[in-house]
Amino acid sequence: MSGPTARYHHGDLRRALLTLAERKLEATGVEGLSLRDLAREVGVSHSAPRRHFPDKQALLDALAIQGLQRLGGRLDAALADSTGTFGARMTAFASAYVDFATRHPALLALMFTQKDRPDAPELREANDRAFAAPSALIAEAEANGEIVSDDPDRVAMAVLATLQGLASIITSGMIGERSASTVVSGTVEILLHGLLREP
Repeated sequence: MSGPTARYHHGDLRRALLTLAERKLEATGVEGLSLRDLAREVGVSHSAPRRHFPDKQALLDALAIQGLQRLGGRLDAALADSTGTFGARMTAFASAYVDFATRHPALLALMFTQKDRPDAPELREANDRAFAAPSALIAEAEANGEIVSDDPDRVAMAVLATLQGLASIITSGMIGERSASTVVSGTVEILLHGLLREP
C-alpha cells in the first residue's frame, strides 16, 4: 500500500487532522469544522477520523489541549530566558502571551471556552500547566513583597484580563501606527504602577 492514505493509517492521521482543523478553525471558526470534511481533505474515508476523535467535541478538546501545551511552552521559554526585575519578567510573559493570542485568536478563544467543562478535567489540567510559570512568578513577587497584594490569583486574573484585552485591540487594528511590542511594554509599565511597592 502506498500514498497518503497508507501513511495516515500508520500513525499520522491524528496529527494531520489536528493541523488541518486548526487552520480551518482560524479561517472559519468552530462552525466550519466537520470531521467528514476534514477526512475528505486529508484523503481518508469519512469514518477514519473517528478512530482518533469519536465526535466533533473530542476534536475540539484535542485542539484546545494542543493549543494550551503550545502556549505553555512559549510562556515557559519566555520566562526561562528572562532575568532581572519582576517588571522585566512580566514584560517577557506579556509579550509571549500577546504574540500567541494575536497569531491564534480563534484557537485561544476555543482554549478558554472549553477549559472549564466539568466533564473534561484534562482541559483544566492543561490550562493550569500552561500558566504555571507566570502564576509562580506572581506568587513569588507577592511573597517577596515586590507587589502589593495578598492574593496572587486575583493579580493573575487582572493581568490576564489586561493582556487579553490588549491582544484584542491589537488584532482589531486599534493601535494604529504603534508597534505591538511598544504597546505591550507600555501597558505592562502602566499596570505595574498599580502593583509595585513604593521604595
